[in-house]
Amino acid sequence: MINGLFETHVSTTSLETAIQFYCKLGLQHAYTEKARRVAFFWIGKPGHSMLGVWEVPREKWVSQHFAMHVDIEQFRESLTYLKDIGMTLRNISRTGEDPEVHAWMPAVSIYFRDPDGNSLEFISMLPDEPQPDLGIVPYTEWEKMHQR
Repeated sequence: MINGLFETHVSTTSLETAIQFYCKLGLQHAYTEKARRVAFFWIGKPGHSMLGVWEVPREKWVSQHFAMHVDIEQFRESLTYLKDIGMTLRNISRTGEDPEVHAWMPAVSIYFRDPDGNSLEFISMLPDEPQPDLGIVPYTEWEKMHQR
């Protein structure tokens, strides 16, 4: 029945700042309802997945998290791009900005924050077999273990 996640929503304290940020991040701005203070963005191909960003007063803002899929071939490029647009990167272990692999999937990911502080993640599934016993592994080590 369920084929995927169609939309998710986060809060912002400045809709205009959020629109600029998510466009800069590479999402396609789809629609803004100024009266309701909400903007919608296509994630990937239009009509498949969407992000809604709702403006709320500072006292009602709550930090949220969502992850966006990035093709593994583009993952390293995305790290450079994020740094170029001023993002501070962090890994799941919070030990630095080097990507890490969630070995149970396996998938490599990196985290950063939007202007309000929402936690965002770029994640890429890896073509390898899951190895849940490994836990979290630095991507450089995973690559050495799975040389292609």
